[in-house]
Amino acid sequence: MTTSDARAVVVRYVEAVRDGDADVIHDSFAEDATWHYPGSLPVSKVWHGRAEIIDEFLGGMGTVFVPGTVEIELVGTIAEGDRVVAEWTSKATTVYGGSYGNRCVGIYTVRDGKIVSVVEYADTQHVAATLFPGPAAHDDQG
Repeated sequence: MTTSDARAVVVRYVEAVRDGDADVIHDSFAEDATWHYPGSLPVSKVWHGRAEIIDEFLGGMGTVFVPGTVEIELVGTIAEGDRVVAEWTSKATTVYGGSYGNRCVGIYTVRDGKIVSVVEYADTQHVAATLFPGPAAHDDQG
């Protein structure tokens, strides 16, 4: 797989998240993919397998946003071999009545046209304050 192929897989995935294209999101991941979300939030851990990533991690995060308010913009990518660094912004209204706005970076590894691993970095203090208000946001799990 070339660098441009790996980049295309990641761009297609981010655009599918932006557009709400569940089929492309599903097809983007290898069955045994991992997603690491570092920190001490309720979602901070290594998520294992396509089903867990999509159904529990991504699906669970979707429940804290008011439907129809999520805006994702891909800022840019840097790719080398099978690794792609993607930067994006996410904005939405939360079900708690607040505004979420974050700039995120993900380090993706792509093999055979599928994402096999992601490590995502974001402003976890902002995530805790807006998406996980209350004491559970600060449990040490990650």
